[in-house]
Amino acid sequence: MSSMHTLFRRLLPFAAALFTAATFVGGAAAQELIEGKQYVRIRNPQPIAPGKKIEVIEFFSYGCPHCADLEPEIQNWVKTAPADVQFVRVPVMFQERWVALAKVYYTLDALGVEPKLSPEVFAAIHKNGTNLASDKNFLDWAASKGLDRKKVEDMYNSFAIGGKINKARAEAQQYNVQSVPLVVVDGKFMTATDKVGSHAALPAAINALIAKARAERPKS
Repeated sequence: MSSMHTLFRRLLPFAAALFTAATFVGGAAAQELIEGKQYVRIRNPQPIAPGKKIEVIEFFSYGCPHCADLEPEIQNWVKTAPADVQFVRVPVMFQERWVALAKVYYTLDALGVEPKLSPEVFAAIHKNGTNLASDKNFLDWAASKGLDRKKVEDMYNSFAIGGKINKARAEAQQYNVQSVPLVVVDGKFMTATDKVGSHAALPAAINALIAKARAERPKS
């Protein structure tokens, strides 16, 4: 009996520590996001058309390894995104090869295959070492995915894609994007993985900012 009592006394502090840790984690998860810590309010918010859906922009690049790591979380979030939300991706071009990768994104988007093939683009670049910033490599890769090579090539080199590239540059400048991945909600809130602690925590932060943006919109 004495030995059992001693064992209990030894285990009690350990059990208490576990309880405290669990309470802290649960409490932290339940706390609202803190402005200036988990997100920032954009000083000059970009206008969103009234009555339109809440816009969630992911500034990214296929060439960014952090964006590649985040991709599964983004894909899962998109599947359960609220009905009043519109998800938009804007490729950034911090270096010359990322310009070609932005063209890859807009080409796949214009052909209606971006949601399906974006994860495979990331895998090709970051797991298989394929240089999709090379025009020929991209066209060969697209053909290997069952796309019409000539149709892809025509779209890739079109004026429409060039126009989207210019628009993406301007949008990244408007939001003063300095690093990726970066998420902007409704033109007014900005967050990122390094602000919320992990890629896995970002979807919940996005949803919290969506709720905040929804609450701040004028009542119809």
